[in-house]
Amino acid sequence: MLKDAKLSSHQPTNHPNMEELQIGGIKFQAHDLGGHRSARRLWSDYLAGVDAIVYMIDAFDRDRFAEAKTELDGLLSGEQLANCPFLILGNKIDLPHAASEEELRHALAIDTTGKGGKPTGGIRPIEIYMCSVVKKFGYGEGFKWLGNYIK
Repeated sequence: MLKDAKLSSHQPTNHPNMEELQIGGIKFQAHDLGGHRSARRLWSDYLAGVDAIVYMIDAFDRDRFAEAKTELDGLLSGEQLANCPFLILGNKIDLPHAASEEELRHALAIDTTGKGGKPTGGIRPIEIYMCSVVKKFGYGEGFKWLGNYIK
């Protein structure tokens, strides 16, 4: 179980910020860039040299799933991130009627590589974990999964 007070309820990100997190013996330098339209213009400035991408989606806001899919597809198709593992976090599952993992997977039209073991044959690791940042559950398993792929 994670006991990191830094991962808590935040207002939407207005400016990029960086935090160091330690989860399961692995230190992560996390850049929260935000997902609103003006923030997405900055994403490419942060992609050089990243070891992994954590892509968080509001699982309650189905009206933005198509937009989230478009942006995720753009990141996945970029040559710069061709070998980069992707952790997709479906956040806010503590809210009634939030999307399930299967619904989110369908909305993103994405094939994941599995939560157990490492994919072989040069397949980029990509997986969805459902979580609640406010209630502090679910993301720890995702970060542990991601830690298997960080060099």
